[in-house]
Amino acid sequence: MKKKLLSILLAGTMLLGLTACGGNSGSSAPAPAPAASASASAPAESYDISTLEGWGKAMKAQYDGSSITVAMASHPSTEAFQTMSDEFTALTGINVTWDIVEETNLKNKQLLDVQGAGNYDVMMVDAFWMSEYASKDVLIPIGEYAADPEKAPAWFDYEDIMPAYRNGIAGANGVNYGIPTAGETRFIAYRTDLFDKYGKEAPKTMDEFLELAQFFNGKEDGLYGVSMRAQRGIHFASGWMSLMYNFGAGFLDQTTLDGGDVVVTTNSTETKESLQYFVDLLKCAPPDVGTYTHEEALGAFISGKTAMWLDATALANQITDPATSSVADKVAFVPTPTGPAGDGAALAGWNLGISAASKNPDQAWAFICFMASREKCEDYVLAGGVSTRNSAFENERLQAANPSYPAQQEALVAANGLVEKGLSWIPQHDQINQILEIAGAYGSSALAGDITVDAACESAQKDIVDLIG
Repeated sequence: MKKKLLSILLAGTMLLGLTACGGNSGSSAPAPAPAASASASAPAESYDISTLEGWGKAMKAQYDGSSITVAMASHPSTEAFQTMSDEFTALTGINVTWDIVEETNLKNKQLLDVQGAGNYDVMMVDAFWMSEYASKDVLIPIGEYAADPEKAPAWFDYEDIMPAYRNGIAGANGVNYGIPTAGETRFIAYRTDLFDKYGKEAPKTMDEFLELAQFFNGKEDGLYGVSMRAQRGIHFASGWMSLMYNFGAGFLDQTTLDGGDVVVTTNSTETKESLQYFVDLLKCAPPDVGTYTHEEALGAFISGKTAMWLDATALANQITDPATSSVADKVAFVPTPTGPAGDGAALAGWNLGISAASKNPDQAWAFICFMASREKCEDYVLAGGVSTRNSAFENERLQAANPSYPAQQEALVAANGLVEKGLSWIPQHDQINQILEIAGAYGSSALAGDITVDAACESAQKDIVDLIG
């Protein structure tokens, strides 16, 4: 989950979600040729769009020489899409101009564009922004395209997108506005050599997870039980949310977000229990865990300092890569453990959506349909993209490249438990960033021992109520 993974999981929001990496670059296609006359082109119905080649001919007949502009984050998935761009243009005749922006600035540029010039056609949108984008009518509902077999041929395969992503990160208020193209949940990596040596099994419940962290903490010289993100503010809130919902906890009552007065639940019994658990767990981490983002948490595990790690699935390839990890050949993965309230693992990621101000919405959809299709999924992942598709996790070639794929697929099934409860991992409130900053600040103070867990939750409750009114 980017080097600032998946910087919710993200400046601000992306700290919670996908951990991006890659440089601050941008590129543009050559100036497009004059657009062909729509009236002179052959109708799409005269081509067999059930194949990628036939679909390409239909697109070219209608849109040859036209151009779209895509606004995307500097991210591995963007780099993967760029490697596919020439093929898309050759197939469809649609030229692509790329505006690649650091994720900290992307949201503001998109909002300004949709309110003004309307230059953007395709937008790469963080799941955390969906609630605000929906309220401001930034994107076209994607179902108008994805549910239409004349616009989304079988080789696109909308249903192949993992349900956790399709239903959990792509929209707001029951309406989907994007196609998930890079996603993550969170799961546990553990040292198989240590677990075998001491006759331990991977945790299945939150109680077992804490017991194992306490067992391994100090068991050998320089060894700690677990590593997680816990830096003051959003990073702490993000780590806390990795297990919060498994206790039935939450910062807000999400059933009250559709209108009326929002009920804040940061001082609920369940939320206090989840924070106490998180603080107890972090006592089994390296002593500087209070400064950890996802990068430091990962570094502690791959250097062999901790027996376990809980964080973004998007980081797994760094754990299994011998070039970056000292534990690559002695690691395994399991989903986030079940808690007293069941499963509820993290869900975060990126979508491709069509700007409501686009002057070329059909060409924008053609770009999304091609780039995010099942047909092109293997090429996308091998080029560095982060897949959201079931078929990718079951692809033997991709499994060989990323041995964590079966565990990721299992973790996403567990994460869908949250979706089935009607909950969003990131509550869909326009002020969610400020809410998480508040909760993460007080939680960090509880970890440091400056205040009690009870006081942290009560103080956060008051400040969040004051914030949202």
